[in-house]
Amino acid sequence: MDRFVVRRARSPESPRRAGPAPRAYRQATLESLKAVVVVEDIKRWKSMLELPGQPKENLIEALEELKKKLPSKEVLLSTKIGHTVNKMRKHSDHDVASLAKDIYTEWRTFIKDHSNKPSIEVRSDPKTEAFRKNARKLLCEALDLEIDHPLAENIEREAFHLSSRLISAPYRRMVRALVFSLKHKPEIQAEIKTGTLSVPAFVQSHKK
Repeated sequence: MDRFVVRRARSPESPRRAGPAPRAYRQATLESLKAVVVVEDIKRWKSMLELPGQPKENLIEALEELKKKLPSKEVLLSTKIGHTVNKMRKHSDHDVASLAKDIYTEWRTFIKDHSNKPSIEVRSDPKTEAFRKNARKLLCEALDLEIDHPLAENIEREAFHLSSRLISAPYRRMVRALVFSLKHKPEIQAEIKTGTLSVPAFVQSHKK
């Protein structure tokens, strides 16, 4: 008697042998490279480190972002970010001081070994800077502080960052909303000045 092999259709519930998972590739952007330095970001992190009353998590965030970069000697001199990081090495919090020390040492070694290899710098154009300076003036007036106060600078830089570093309609709307809140809501102005309300949280709440 002949033998027959009967093959049944595989049911949807039948387990399949798992093949190798596809490898995920992440494309690097120009700005993600260590030697590509966006000067605006350096200044933003610097203002965050220098603003009094910043919570530890904000300081750690700024330092961790700085650790990803290797600014040239020219950037260090023009922004004075090296002086700021150097001061943070004496911070009372051990984690903050330790991270600042690591960054300072790495930058110092980089400058020593690559003094003739400048980083790629990305800067804002004069028209953008003039518009932003006016925005900071409005924020200073709304805060009832002297012109060029670091608190107003920190708020504006955060707004610019959340607007993808563009003088766009969302940036203009955000600045107007921030100025309005600081002028007409005394409790918010007081919280910002005392540090009870952090700058990132304040600006994020006004993102349209």
